[in-house]
Amino acid sequence: MSAAECGLLLIRLTFGLLIAGHGAQKLFGIFGGPGLAATGRSFDALGYHPGKLFAVIGGLSELAGGLGLAVGLFTPLAAAAVIGVMINAMATVSGAHGLWIQNGGVEYSVAICVVAFALAAIGPGRLSVDRFFPWRSDGWPAAAVALGLGGIGAAIALSI
Repeated sequence: MSAAECGLLLIRLTFGLLIAGHGAQKLFGIFGGPGLAATGRSFDALGYHPGKLFAVIGGLSELAGGLGLAVGLFTPLAAAAVIGVMINAMATVSGAHGLWIQNGGVEYSVAICVVAFALAAIGPGRLSVDRFFPWRSDGWPAAAVALGLGGIGAAIALSI
């Protein structure tokens, strides 16, 4: 096993599990999260109506997308889910605050988007579930799927 494969696994596990945990905070109130009812109220306040439905969609996107990245399953689709959620976060919460996170800016969301996009482009590696299936793909087509579907999903959520 090469250092590159181990490094790719470490990136997938770290980002994937942290994002999945963020989704679990929204959905289940674990890891110090607010839970679905409070997240739904927050989404309502951001203009997503009905807030609870959008909280479920956002939370499931983070949970499933994060777990998909972590284990390397349906990697371009997992990346698309994460990218879509982060675009929405930037458009509705952090975009008005500039770049840097200490001012509430987009820095963290941009970093997550770039990592998700890069994982789709590079592929999940040999230490992944995708490696056992014929759909395993990487390169520009997989990256385009991740960015395209993530952008479309975000545009739909923002337009409703």
